[in-house]
Amino acid sequence: MDYIIRNIEAPDLDAVLLLNQSEVPHVGNVDLQQMQWFASNAAYFRVVCTRDRIAAFLVGMRPGTSYESPNYRWFCDRYADFAYVDRVAVADFARRLGLASRLYDDFAAAVPATVEFMTCEVNIQPPNESSMQFHQRLGFRQVGSQFTAGGSKEVAMLAKDLRAGAHRSGEQR
Repeated sequence: MDYIIRNIEAPDLDAVLLLNQSEVPHVGNVDLQQMQWFASNAAYFRVVCTRDRIAAFLVGMRPGTSYESPNYRWFCDRYADFAYVDRVAVADFARRLGLASRLYDDFAAAVPATVEFMTCEVNIQPPNESSMQFHQRLGFRQVGSQFTAGGSKEVAMLAKDLRAGAHRSGEQR
């Protein structure tokens, strides 16, 4: 399947919002205003397009933004610098094509080489087994956990060492 990875554009926001909402509770519930905020403030917000359709997207944050997500804040409190995957989603028609892995690699290549860790969280309660397995295959390990949503949700806090055999911009690290 032919695809391109490119920066988010304003006309993409409705389709990205629909894709995001189709993946709740595995990603957080947001509205169009929040997606617009991501488009203006995220360090990384790229989409994968196939035949004029949005197949996947990833929103990534770096330290120093006013983003109030408790999971992002958890990493801010513990890491001096990191590349945080806030959300990633792949459309049903594009599953099992490696698009999420390509987005993670693209995000890693987009951050300065001095960034040591890529971070994210995965639901433990309600469980998201496929996401946990995906992240483990990519080399993420659990570095903590926390309860959110008034204690109704528990997430595993994950980190991947970008220095450990990672490729950035085609160079061996």
